[in-house]
Amino acid sequence: MIFLYDLGIQLYLLIIRIVALRNKKARQWVNGQKNIVQNISAQISTNQPCIWFHFASLGEFEQGRPVMEQVKNDNPDEKLVITFFSPSGYEIRKHNALSADTFYLPIDTKENARALISVINPKIAVFTKYEYWYHYYKELHSRNIPIYIISANFRKGMSFFKWYGVLNRKMLKFVTHFFVQNAVSKENLKLLNYTNVTVTGDTRFDRVMHSAMHPKKLDLIQAFCMNNKVFIGGSTWPEEEVLIAQLIKEYPDWKFILAPHEIDEDKIAKLEEKLHGKSVRYSQILESEAGSRELDTSDTSQYPSEPIFIRVGPVLNTQYAILIIDNIGMLSSLYQYASIAYIGGAFGAGLHNVLEAAAFGIPVIFGPKYNRFPEAGDLIERGAGFSIQNMDDLRGIMKMLQDDAKRSSAGKAARKYVVENTGATQLIMDHIRAAL
Repeated sequence: MIFLYDLGIQLYLLIIRIVALRNKKARQWVNGQKNIVQNISAQISTNQPCIWFHFASLGEFEQGRPVMEQVKNDNPDEKLVITFFSPSGYEIRKHNALSADTFYLPIDTKENARALISVINPKIAVFTKYEYWYHYYKELHSRNIPIYIISANFRKGMSFFKWYGVLNRKMLKFVTHFFVQNAVSKENLKLLNYTNVTVTGDTRFDRVMHSAMHPKKLDLIQAFCMNNKVFIGGSTWPEEEVLIAQLIKEYPDWKFILAPHEIDEDKIAKLEEKLHGKSVRYSQILESEAGSRELDTSDTSQYPSEPIFIRVGPVLNTQYAILIIDNIGMLSSLYQYASIAYIGGAFGAGLHNVLEAAAFGIPVIFGPKYNRFPEAGDLIERGAGFSIQNMDDLRGIMKMLQDDAKRSSAGKAARKYVVENTGATQLIMDHIRAAL
C-alpha cells in the first residue's frame, strides 16, 4: 500500500507539472516546490521549537485561525510555523501577522517529512479538517510529537470507511486527538475503534463571529450601497453568475455586488459580458479616486469617509447597480452591507463558506450540492438558508425574501445559529494548553 501511495504522489507531481504549462495556480505550486526544504532551512532557526499549523488552503486557514490566535495570545513568545498545500492559501496568506515563517508544504515523501520536521522542530502539529499525509504523520508519531486534527468531519462515504482505505485508516493511528465538528463524526470514528475524540464543533463559527463583531469598514462599498437593498454573490462560479445576471434584470431597484471565486482578467471579462457592460469593477473605482487625489490604491486607509461620500458616493450610487469585486480578501467584510447573500460553489465541487454571511444576520442562498456541508443543512432547517437547483428556484426564493418580515426572520435565525455554535476554540485550547 505504501508503494502505491508513493507512486500516486509521483504521478501527481508529473501531472501537475504538465498542467503548470498552462495553469497559473499549478505553476505557482510547482515553482514553490523547487528546492523547498533547502529554502525553508535557510529561513528558519532550528534551535527554537515551534508549534506547527498546516492548512490545505485559505478556507482551512481561516478555520484554524482562532486557535492560532489564542495560542499566540496565551504564549506570545512561542514561534508558529504555518504551511499550506495550495497556492490559493499560500499566495494570499504568506504574509500574515501570526507567523513570519509561512511556507508551502513539501510534497509528502519519506525524505521530505524527515527533513522538514528536523528543520522546523515542532512541539506539536495541528492539522485542519481533511489534511492527512502519511509520511508526515508517521514521522511526527515516531518522534513522539503530538498530532491534533481540528474541525474534523468524518462521513461514512469517506475513504477511511471503504475497503480500499487501509492506508487511510493507518494514518488515523498516528493522531493524538481528534476534535470533530459533530456527534456523527465521533460515532463514525468509534466504528473504527477510535475513542480519542472530542466533539468541539467547528472553529469557523468562532472566526466568523469575531469578523462579524469587528468588521472592517469599507467606505467605497458603503458609498455604492447607501440605503439600497443589496444582494451579494460571494465566491460565485460562472454557472451561478448566469442565474444572478438574469436576477439582476428583474430587480432594477436592488444593488448587486459580485465577488467571483476566480478573479483572473479573462474570468472578470467574461463576467462583465454576462452583465452586458452595466457593471463597474472595484479596482476601477479605486483607480478613479486615486487619480483625482494622487493616492496609492494599495492603501485603502487613505480614503477618509467624508470626501468619498461627497465626491464618489452619489456617482457610485446613481450610475452603477452592479459592482464586481476583483480582489481577494474583502468578502468576509462585504456581508455587513448585504440584505441577502448567495454563496457559490454548490453547483460544482463544493459550497463555499455560508457562515461568513450568516454571522451578519442575513439569509443565505446556495446551490443543490451541499450534503458535505452540515452547516448548510442546519441553516435550511432553521429557515435561514435556501437551496436552489435552477432559475425558477432562485426567482421564487428571491420573491419570498422581498417581504421585509420574512427576510428579517431568516436573518435573525442565521445569526442565532452561528452564536449558538461558537466555543470550539476554547475546548480545543484546553487540550493544547496541557500539551504545551
